[in-house]
Amino acid sequence: MTIPLDKAPETPEPATPPSPQQPITAIPVRHYGRWVSAVVVVAVLVALVLAFAGAKIHWKTSGHFLFDSQIMAGAGNTLLISVVAMLLGLVLGVVSAMMRMSGNPVMSAVAQLYIWVFRGTPVLVQLLIWWNLALVFPTMFGQDTNKVITPLVAALLGLGINEGAYMSEIVRAGLQSVDEGQTEAAQALGMSKGQTMRRVVLPQAMRVIVPPTGNEFINMLKTSSLAYVVTYPELMLKVQDVYTNNLAVMELLFVACFWYLLLTTVFSIGQFYLERRYARGSSRTLPPTPLQKIKANLFSLRAPGGTLR
Repeated sequence: MTIPLDKAPETPEPATPPSPQQPITAIPVRHYGRWVSAVVVVAVLVALVLAFAGAKIHWKTSGHFLFDSQIMAGAGNTLLISVVAMLLGLVLGVVSAMMRMSGNPVMSAVAQLYIWVFRGTPVLVQLLIWWNLALVFPTMFGQDTNKVITPLVAALLGLGINEGAYMSEIVRAGLQSVDEGQTEAAQALGMSKGQTMRRVVLPQAMRVIVPPTGNEFINMLKTSSLAYVVTYPELMLKVQDVYTNNLAVMELLFVACFWYLLLTTVFSIGQFYLERRYARGSSRTLPPTPLQKIKANLFSLRAPGGTLR
């Protein structure tokens, strides 16, 4: 059979090879709201700076007393009373937390009573009670109460015992955050209760205990200013002594703010790195350091192509 020429089948055209996939060009989103909010915040800050710069404040007086010997001594006493009172509160907090978690109902009830009383009354009132204890007990340990309860002792007892009530709840929350299976596994391996607490429970509970404990210590640095009511020579009392003589009230109060900010900043940085240490093993990525945050915020304002977002 002969196929006519006009009916001959057409030869198929060769398939066109697929073109290579083009890379996707990502177009960054422009966040105009960030720029608007940044401009507003900067304008408010500039207005505040100009307001204080034009106010009737003798900044030279603040600079003169910034590193005055009396102010430095007060700052040192503030740091001393804060550290010692915090250590006392930490010890009392651990003991009262163990008592509250005890199976002994008497121990648990005493711990709850301690927390209820000292957490439910103002620390200023507690300081005044310790300072005026001689009105109730004229003698203690065979001596005049006023000689036993010195300003330092009154400040330590008032701040430390009050802090212990708060630390008790922090420690208890941290211990209870550890799964009971950890304790059971440790006991199955033959560990004693002390070894289980020291090697298994506490290392895991510290991730919960450290952050609020750091906050409590920073709060203690500021709360220690109340110790002036018991005539303990901390920073606030020294500032009051100075501005009572020269009447530069606002100037000296700014000096006190500078030292409180300095102390809280230093310990806040220490708290960050302590939290970062105990975060190892619980987080896949550790939180960025302050320097890393600054770099990230600076470079986040620019897109990958070099254009502003």
